[in-house]
Amino acid sequence: MSCSKGFKICSVTAILLLILLAALLLVLFFTVFKPKDPHIILKSVKLQGFKLETPTLKLNVSLGIVITVENPNHGSFTYHNNTAHLYHGETLVAEAPLREDTIPARRDHNITTSLSIFADVAKLKDLSSDYSRGVINFTSSVTLLGKVKVVNLFKMKATSFCTCYISLFVPHKSIDSICNSKIKL
Repeated sequence: MSCSKGFKICSVTAILLLILLAALLLVLFFTVFKPKDPHIILKSVKLQGFKLETPTLKLNVSLGIVITVENPNHGSFTYHNNTAHLYHGETLVAEAPLREDTIPARRDHNITTSLSIFADVAKLKDLSSDYSRGVINFTSSVTLLGKVKVVNLFKMKATSFCTCYISLFVPHKSIDSICNSKIKL
């Protein structure tokens, strides 16, 4: 009889400990390990070439880009090869390759790429008026598919979405940008 009573006490204790552990892991996942959106900063943009050919009105801009990703999460993010797209209005004007890489947990990581814009100004509405005002506005977007590894134990598929609004100031040959990003598990 005492063996059965001891088994019941041990079983109830084990079940309570498992429930407590599950609750603790759940609280940690939704507080400490809750995914936070990365901060993306266009750290360095070097205007390597700018040419507006007339009378055919062809635009040729070459940019060297360094993007800094600040990962506030407790998990690293590994993404696959991808392409960033650059738009003027609704028209795709350039693509930039992004090589497969890993962004470490709670660290900053630099991504380097190059971008060449070749555009027929006649096909891009508002480009000539933007140029005459001295500011050409672009939008860049990229969706990175990959995996998040949390504390080297948990692996989950994740998707990171990023949109940057870029302004090219023609007289100064300088660039300003604002980027927004989201991560989805």
